[in-house]
Amino acid sequence: MKVVRKQNNSKMCIICGVENTSGLCAPFYEMEDKSVCSVFSFKETHQSYPNRTHGGMITAMLDELGLRSIWPIEENTYGVTLEICTKFRKPVPYNEMLKGTGKVVFNSARFIKSYANICDMNGNILAEADIKYVKMPVNKISLGIDCDEHNIYIPDEIKEIK
Repeated sequence: MKVVRKQNNSKMCIICGVENTSGLCAPFYEMEDKSVCSVFSFKETHQSYPNRTHGGMITAMLDELGLRSIWPIEENTYGVTLEICTKFRKPVPYNEMLKGTGKVVFNSARFIKSYANICDMNGNILAEADIKYVKMPVNKISLGIDCDEHNIYIPDEIKEIK
């Protein structure tokens, strides 16, 4: 599927932060079907049991995919998570490339509902989530702190994701 636009990263987010050495530094792309996609890899430091990524990190990535899925539809809309129902289908490995996808399934003036999943590179769903967010201005979410730290654009040459 063709990439329409690459989304910005932030400075210190555990999922997309470009300066967070403990995080994923994951890139996110808006796709031609209005979904969002990321190709990324968890690190060994994100493990629970050996060879398995911790469920909290998996859920955090699904949460990020779910909220970012609103941006192809409403570019400057932000929100906070109200509820997330994560289903762990298979062990999620670290140090392996994975693909995450998020898509809005409901959008109103106040709420967003999204579906997100993480797959291996063969397309097997490893984890998935149904997520509900309440829309909120970014200055309320960040409690008035300067929000320029979440507008870091890192260019790349990705034009298509299988």
